[in-house]
Amino acid sequence: EVQLQASGGGLVQAGGSLRLSCAASGFTFDDYSIGWFRQAPGKEREGVSCISGIGDTYYADSVGGRFTITRSNAKNTVYLQMNSLKPEDTAVYYCHARGRVDDNVYWGQGTQVTVSS
Repeated sequence: EVQLQASGGGLVQAGGSLRLSCAASGFTFDDYSIGWFRQAPGKEREGVSCISGIGDTYYADSVGGRFTITRSNAKNTVYLQMNSLKPEDTAVYYCHARGRVDDNVYWGQGTQVTVSS
């Protein structure tokens, strides 16, 4: 059974930090790019960041320089370190996996991030 377990969300003041985790199981982790999407109330889901199996990274312009994505293939886990958080970062954050070989796509449940001003 494929699982993507997102955790680490919460309430933080503007300027603060949070670290999200996405723990994966049920597929060959190294063969998958893992990413984070977010969806704010009334807005479309948007890509935030992703990391390939070999560590290539992508960041949306809105989070570049503030967020850092890393992965531990030994722990089947991806982390999103979010610093200098802004109220506009408030959203439900979703973990996403896409296979390099089979192109399968999996979604995890969301974790709420709320940044107060």
